[in-house]
This record gives sequence, C-alpha cells and structure tokens, in this order.
Amino acid sequence: MRAAWAILAGLAVGGGVAWWLGRDASPRSSPEARQRAERAAAAQTEDALRPLYRWRDAAGNLQVTDAPPQDRPYERIAREPEPGIRIESGR
Repeated sequence: MRAAWAILAGLAVGGGVAWWLGRDASPRSSPEARQRAERAAAAQTEDALRPLYRWRDAAGNLQVTDAPPQDRPYERIAREPEPGIRIESGR
C-alpha cells in the first residue's frame, strides 16, 4: 500500500515539474513583462547601432574604440553592415 502512495506522489510531483517547465513564460503573459522586453530590445538595438572609431595612437598602433579621440584624426565605422552583397574583383 505504501508503494502505491509513493508512486502516486511521484507522479504528482513529476506532473507539477513538467507543467512548470512547459508553461508559457513569454512576454505576452503580462503588460509589465512586455514593456520590460520592449525596453530591453530598444536598448540592445541602440547599443548595436553605436559607431566605432578607428584611429592611430602616438606609437602608430591602430586603435578601435567606442569614443573618438580628442587630439587625433579618426575614422567613424558604422556597426551595421551595408545591405546587399558586394563583389570585389580585385582578388
């Protein structure tokens, strides 16, 4: 009789764990979660679009930073790739 109760308890616990792991935890579950997800996506997009700056230091070493140097010429590099496919025949 004890074995039957142990089996039933194990099935109940296993079913609860399966339900917990299989539930829908998407941002659609609450408006607050959706807003947090939208803010996180916007911040990630903004961070991905920030440019990089390429410049050479006093020793002639190439530097790539997220802030431009104050006393040197620099080249701004966009992080977003150009659309389409570019073919270079010089190779």
